[in-house]
Amino acid sequence: MSTPAWAWIQFLACAALIGAAGSQLSRYGDAIAQHTGLSGSWIGLTLVASVTSLPELATGITSVTIAQAPNLAVGNALGSCVLNLAFLVLIDLIYRHEPVWSRASRGHVLAAAFGVVLLGFLLIGLLIAHLTPASSASASPQASAWGVGLMTPFMLVLYMIAMRTVFVYERAHPPPEVASSDSSAAQKPGLRQAIMRFALAASVVVGAGLWLPFAAVDLATAMGWNRSFVGSLFVAMATTLPELAVTLSALRLGALDMAIGNLLGSNLFNVTIVAVDDLFYRPGVLLADVSLVHAVTASSAIVMTGLAVVGLFFRPRDRVLRAVGSVSVGLAMVYLLNTYVVFLHGA
Repeated sequence: MSTPAWAWIQFLACAALIGAAGSQLSRYGDAIAQHTGLSGSWIGLTLVASVTSLPELATGITSVTIAQAPNLAVGNALGSCVLNLAFLVLIDLIYRHEPVWSRASRGHVLAAAFGVVLLGFLLIGLLIAHLTPASSASASPQASAWGVGLMTPFMLVLYMIAMRTVFVYERAHPPPEVASSDSSAAQKPGLRQAIMRFALAASVVVGAGLWLPFAAVDLATAMGWNRSFVGSLFVAMATTLPELAVTLSALRLGALDMAIGNLLGSNLFNVTIVAVDDLFYRPGVLLADVSLVHAVTASSAIVMTGLAVVGLFFRPRDRVLRAVGSVSVGLAMVYLLNTYVVFLHGA
């Protein structure tokens, strides 16, 4: 049995590798976008958001195959969703030029709306899976003909539809281009070099993601915590470090919409990861073999996304205690409530 100190060392080492590689992903992803002439917002929503979610994908697949920890996989994916939405509070706190909700583009509502629909499908699948006592895919009516949950095919197809719809919208409503200085352009690596370094950073992220579930299981055992809580909080924090790195880098560049688009795009991918995990989970239907407490996290993500949509449409300019807007306060309260409930009732 691992000691608490060794468990923390493993976990923090994974987090450090993911965070360092994540910052490189954003840098070389931006270089690839410039060399290929692809839309920066489209690269942020698809390539960058998908690659920054590689830790969740690698951790989820490893959790349901080798580590046999389904609660860790689902908790990580959904925990990453609520944490990404909590990062919007951080953006609002850091971005001092004007209230973030009055500055952000309304186009983010489309990605947020698809996120709500995907989360809704996942929540329905989770509740259906727990309506019957049978948990195996062969004996339960919630299983499809392919041995996966009924909602899994719908979630995979919906993700593709979401990407296509957002692409069409972005092409019809291109964001204003931000001119880059000659010095910054000169520092950009060539296309081949950018692709090689991007692939190297991605491999580091995947490697750390494969190691992370084992470190998390050791941490949960050593500390006496439930795996749902560890997955929803600690593993989610580690696997969302690339998103945080990209977000902070974008804010330093003044690219507010890129920062928000990356977070919402990552959430679309994170929810879809649960469907992918279900494809790899062979003992049965994934959502039937996890704790019902994940329904609280999914519901929290839906509420938080709804609050973000309200902020993007209503565009409030208020700041509570001159710090963040009232929408951000609501996001923080829902996140803290979700963390408390999962800690108390997780499995």
